[in-house]
Amino acid sequence: MMSKVLLVGDGAVGSTFANDLLQHVDLDELVICDVAKQRPVGDSMDLEDITPFMGETNIHPGEYSDAKDADIVVITAGVPRKPGETRLDLVNKNVNILKSIVKPVVDSGFKGIFVVSANPVDILTTLTQKLSGFPKNRVIGTGTSLDSARLRVELAKRLNVPVAKVNSMVLGEHGDTSFENFDESIVNGKMLRDYPEMTAEVLSKIETDVRKKGGKIIANKGATFYGVAMMLTQIVSAILENRSICLPLSAPINGEYGIKHDLYLGTPTVIDGNGISDVIETKLSDSEKSKMLNSADKMQEVLDGVSLD
Repeated sequence: MMSKVLLVGDGAVGSTFANDLLQHVDLDELVICDVAKQRPVGDSMDLEDITPFMGETNIHPGEYSDAKDADIVVITAGVPRKPGETRLDLVNKNVNILKSIVKPVVDSGFKGIFVVSANPVDILTTLTQKLSGFPKNRVIGTGTSLDSARLRVELAKRLNVPVAKVNSMVLGEHGDTSFENFDESIVNGKMLRDYPEMTAEVLSKIETDVRKKGGKIIANKGATFYGVAMMLTQIVSAILENRSICLPLSAPINGEYGIKHDLYLGTPTVIDGNGISDVIETKLSDSEKSKMLNSADKMQEVLDGVSLD
């Protein structure tokens, strides 16, 4: 079976993802699209130089029409967040960009899976599904997977344990209404709440540090891309290899947590070769469930202000 990925957006995230993907997946063809036409030309030439070490892949610049026989279309295109901006500040700018991408991709005859990582990712994933008309299992967003990775790193540092021993997630919006599932978190086989040093004050500080980490990275180097590029690689490789994995992703909500809105939000999600195979309503405390409902309400407020015409 030939495997083909079309990448839309060749900025810092897209380019890093392409490099990671080629090092982790046996891929037959990688097509790179960007409004800056010369960048995919240069990136394709640069990336093909690693193929002698990684395997044979046909890497080339292309157009949306090349999606016709692709397995996956990955969308990283969009205006990046500037210092001081929230992810939701990007809505109107990036919705217009999204419209210009999804329709020609669908018109090409594309029958695969959309994977979205442009921000605000929950909003843009929801809109990608509505614009494309695709079944909801074939549209996936990176959601709170990056936030959760940052949380695990922070907890591992504070408790001096390997990050692999940390089982904790950020849920809800990939943004300001996200929240940590501290009440259910387990570190090194022990409930996080049972660590005496994990006081309410410390947990609040961790929550703040995790939420502000992206902004600090942007302030220091202009963009964040290593973590989200690796998350994209995990998602795409699982789909191409038909391998089930579970990550907190932007997934279609259908009554989970008592949410009545028709949208995508960060929750544990199982994906495989068919896209989303299961959306998991993880156990939450009453206070956390309220936070999840609040996150959904805030996302719906934004969606209500978006026009798809």
